[in-house]
Amino acid sequence: MITDGQSVDGAQWWKESVVYQVYPKSFNDTNGDGIGDLPGIIEKVDYLADLGVDVIWLNPVYASPMADNGYDIADYRAIHPAFGTMDDWERLLEELHDRDMRLIMDLVVNHTSDEHEWFIRSREGDPEYDEYYYWQDTDERPNNWESFFGGSAWSYDETRDEYYLHLFDEKQPDLNWRNEAVRQDVFEMMRWWLEKGIDGFRMDVINLISKTEGLPDDTVDGEMTGAEHFVSGPKFKAYLTELVTETVGNYDVMTVGEMIGVDAEEAQEYVGEDGLSMLIHFEHMGVDTGDDGKWDVATLDLLGLKRIITDWQETLADSGWNCLYLSNHDQPRAVSRFGHDEEFRRESAKMLATFLFTLQGTPFIYQGQEIGMTNTSFAESSQIRDVEARNFVENALDSDAYESYEEVRPIVESRSRDNTRTPMQWSDTRNAGFSEGEPWIGVNEDYETVNVEAARDDPESVWHYYRDLIDLREALDVFVYGEYDLLLPDHTEVFAYRRTLADDELIVVCNFFDSELSIDLPQLTGDETPELLIGNYEDTDAPAGDIDLRPYEARIYKR
Repeated sequence: MITDGQSVDGAQWWKESVVYQVYPKSFNDTNGDGIGDLPGIIEKVDYLADLGVDVIWLNPVYASPMADNGYDIADYRAIHPAFGTMDDWERLLEELHDRDMRLIMDLVVNHTSDEHEWFIRSREGDPEYDEYYYWQDTDERPNNWESFFGGSAWSYDETRDEYYLHLFDEKQPDLNWRNEAVRQDVFEMMRWWLEKGIDGFRMDVINLISKTEGLPDDTVDGEMTGAEHFVSGPKFKAYLTELVTETVGNYDVMTVGEMIGVDAEEAQEYVGEDGLSMLIHFEHMGVDTGDDGKWDVATLDLLGLKRIITDWQETLADSGWNCLYLSNHDQPRAVSRFGHDEEFRRESAKMLATFLFTLQGTPFIYQGQEIGMTNTSFAESSQIRDVEARNFVENALDSDAYESYEEVRPIVESRSRDNTRTPMQWSDTRNAGFSEGEPWIGVNEDYETVNVEAARDDPESVWHYYRDLIDLREALDVFVYGEYDLLLPDHTEVFAYRRTLADDELIVVCNFFDSELSIDLPQLTGDETPELLIGNYEDTDAPAGDIDLRPYEARIYKR
């Protein structure tokens, strides 16, 4: 990069990159079985190159029984047959590298599948694998910890006649990282992939790998029972340091750690020199939820979003790096969640893209986000594929709070992970051009108007706006390395900030709501008229006094 004459300390290729997340099962199906595959990704590599992204984050394609869509791994060194073969994977890597693009793999090592050889041998009492997982020989559940998917975090295994720990689905037993043999097997597997030429890892729930010795009951009254004993546990930092030293620290790669319950101050321990490149946090994913967590849907708290984003921007400015995202395979569609997916779908999708690309950090685009894909609908509970959502519906209907699925449906349609797992919408043809067979999950009904072909044919589409933002970010270092200063901190509808690097200055203004309003921003007035770099409305004037903003309007000015 460094194209505008600046000299930037701490420059790294992954800081200057734009990441595109591919959820293989829903991306592109080439054999008609209704499941996306590796040849399907290969078929779309030129599309990704045309968009201008630099790095592909590939969700799990390992051998798996698919209890949690691939996050239950049965063999770390094999490709699931539905996705293709190892030859297909190697060809994908080659195709990406030929276009100067990189590939990072999902790393899931807090848990495995219960069909992994390690667990099979452990449950059968093989002494070599006896302590690869958390087993407890008791007459009842060993403690009060809860699973992230609902219910107890313990299940009884008849073969071993003991309980085992699973912080997620019962088919996802947690690995015992206190056992050095477990750690060394994990590190050897990671080195195997690194030697195959990958460019890094995204590490799934990596800060859950350490549990408190003795696995005691949780005594804290919080959202997640047990969290005090397994979120960033007592040995997590030591395990992470060992992982970096033994594996990724010896390669020029990108490392992204997904960490639950971590704030910006704590993040400084885990990123930067001798740590990870960046981490995925969840603080800003709570700005539209109530006190009861994910399924308690609330109105967007923009002041809360400003506080969280500013904290992360300022805290990691000198000692780390930010991962910028608004949606992924575990979160709803950004335009439906933080924008307006009907009347102002295009405007709000562009506004959110403006926000995503102008903060300090590496932007992550989730597949379909670049065309403004929206949340889907579930007329019947049988249409739900997400195990977490299914458990929520079941628990909700078992409680006294809801009498029917229709009462629960709006919550599911707002928050289910299935919203971002519907097939990629390539065209207005059958099944949105995703597959000639019956897709594994229903296609969003809006595919006839919201699809890649239509977006690329329309110069004013969300897709072309993303392309323009990527070009701007590549051309101007201030987008990447500029300092961040919050403007209008108390405004409840507009998020505005300044980015500065040497003599370059950007002013970013984003209206997060569907109201029309005026703001007074002194930074945009004075002797020098700022240049409008990009905006999501065509007829945007240069600022003169108060700035009139339309619904979901976004502007980037350069001084």
